[in-house]
Amino acid sequence: MVEIRLTRNLFLRCMNIIYLFAFASLYIQIPGLYGRNGVLPAHVQLESKDNTLVQNIHNKPTLLWLAPYIGLDTEYMMDALSLIGILLSFSGFVSQKFCTKPMFAASWSLYYSLYQVGQTFLWFQWDILLLEAGFLCVLVSPIRHKPGTRRRPTLQAPSDPVTFWLVRWLAFRLLFSSGIVKLTSGCPQWWSLNALNVHFESMCLPAPLAWYCFHLPGWFLNLNTVFANVCEIFLPPLFFFPVQSVKTVAFWIQMFLQVCIVISGNFNFFNFLTMSLCLSLVNDSFFATKKQENKSSKLGTILSYLTCLAVYGTVLYATYVLYSIKFYPDGKIESKIAFSKAEFDFALSKGLPLVILVGLLSFIGTAFQALLAALSQTSSSFFSKIFTLLSTAFYIIAAIFVFADSLVPFSTLHPAGNATVLPVVREWHTRLSHLHLTNAYGLFRRMTGVGGRPEIIIEGANDLKGPWLEYHFLYKPGDVNRSLPLVAPHQPRLDWQMWFAALGTYHQNPWLMSLTYRILTNQPEVLALMDQANNPFKDSPPKYLRAELYHYHYTSWSERLTNKWWTREKVGEYFPTFSKDHKPLLEYLRNLKMLSQESHKSTVNQYAKRVLDQLRSLFTQIDGGLLLWSLFSAGMAIIMLSGWSTPATTPRAKKNN
Repeated sequence: MVEIRLTRNLFLRCMNIIYLFAFASLYIQIPGLYGRNGVLPAHVQLESKDNTLVQNIHNKPTLLWLAPYIGLDTEYMMDALSLIGILLSFSGFVSQKFCTKPMFAASWSLYYSLYQVGQTFLWFQWDILLLEAGFLCVLVSPIRHKPGTRRRPTLQAPSDPVTFWLVRWLAFRLLFSSGIVKLTSGCPQWWSLNALNVHFESMCLPAPLAWYCFHLPGWFLNLNTVFANVCEIFLPPLFFFPVQSVKTVAFWIQMFLQVCIVISGNFNFFNFLTMSLCLSLVNDSFFATKKQENKSSKLGTILSYLTCLAVYGTVLYATYVLYSIKFYPDGKIESKIAFSKAEFDFALSKGLPLVILVGLLSFIGTAFQALLAALSQTSSSFFSKIFTLLSTAFYIIAAIFVFADSLVPFSTLHPAGNATVLPVVREWHTRLSHLHLTNAYGLFRRMTGVGGRPEIIIEGANDLKGPWLEYHFLYKPGDVNRSLPLVAPHQPRLDWQMWFAALGTYHQNPWLMSLTYRILTNQPEVLALMDQANNPFKDSPPKYLRAELYHYHYTSWSERLTNKWWTREKVGEYFPTFSKDHKPLLEYLRNLKMLSQESHKSTVNQYAKRVLDQLRSLFTQIDGGLLLWSLFSAGMAIIMLSGWSTPATTPRAKKNN
């Protein structure tokens, strides 16, 4: 049976790091986003005077309902849940003994509780991906930590490969779906392979390297679009190939793709989470030191390498044909899609049921090996064997349920996938969909910003005749001379939503009216989410506020020498002029319950309030991105120090001394 104990443990530690990033990033933004005077007050989501606690939890499952019972309000309860999440995930990051089912169940419950009131600021695919991956961690992790020794190392349970297979299935669905939707959307930028010619300029929060990537030759960017397509469409089915070397190569290719995305764009913890999921492609032999091999093992290794060469040679040839790759003497490489939309649709209609069948066969093989391993145990007692067999059967049944449930969102990639899902499974999925145990994925379905990157610029003035002074955000483009930020894995959620709002109208984004009112009333919690150092109205808020829509473009190489990153042109008005006593604005916000109807009397326990306020003051002293990397560095330092001290405290070391 394939050993995955080390790989599984590394995956669980990495998932704690992702949880740490997610909890810490959200925590520092809670007052401005969800406080009583925030953009979208969270307490509105929990207003229920007639229902009992049990009914409330049934209607909206969240631990925030417990706030009044422990002397907190919704905002401070969100603080408490986030801080507990930070503590749990940091503990699991620095020590394997905290990577257990109770700890992961607690982390999932905490993040899900926050997600329930997160509204538009938490409706991102990486948030539901974290919930799904976090649920799998509950299945993958052990009930309790069993430390091993050199003489008696901790053995993996027969069911471990079964539960860990679900992680690989999630990685497959995530990447394969992301590749397929780019072409099923019919987006002309993807079909012309010009997506990356737009992407580096139009992405939400470009990193400094994005400017330089944007100015790479067009043929090279087209070729990289082909590479992205191949990584997301052709390689994921190889995740279930029976030869390990094929999966190992797929792992390295996916790591390379994700690293390229990380260094060119600020996509918070999403790419780090994707890399963690891809650990399911390797086993413990990936980390083992090379040992002396006998003739049979050498022959097996040679056959494995030859199979790997044949598989990836086939992938390269298919890429050469399907993307009409042509080489020219001057070093340029031309590429274009050589198949039609109708041909792709036909191939997908036949291929989608096939890849589901491949996944099913892979699962059956894994489950069969797990049952054989449970039956073939020789060193255990009779009752221990029965318990192991029943435990393995339980996890196989649980994995079957998760696999079947995941087919419902996965089958939406094409109508042909509907035949792979039983009606009873659809009913299960409908009943459990609010828990986000399995989800549909598909990022960058369509490229935006083809004619220029749209940006909303908010301006304030004390007179309708002006002058109108511009408000700046911490990370999103505004000042054309300001350098591009490095902010991942932190996600400044207000900046992200401003990017989405620019793609539509303010009528489609009601939270913008709340933001407008908070700026007009000078709410410090909301202004803390913006660039306070360059606030044009530090002493008192403006009397009037408006927003203009601009199109941004990267500067040329010559313009970059003047320290300008962007050029921009005004498109027109985004929303009209408002004042804080504008009656239609106030009525609109009251109808949406974004303004308190009556004066609020705090019922928060004063001691708890003092402690939580002091903790927040510590966390908010530094930039969000720097805070997250500081927590990561502290965790790594603890791991290294504990690793150095361990040998000196082992029984054998003491005896030798």
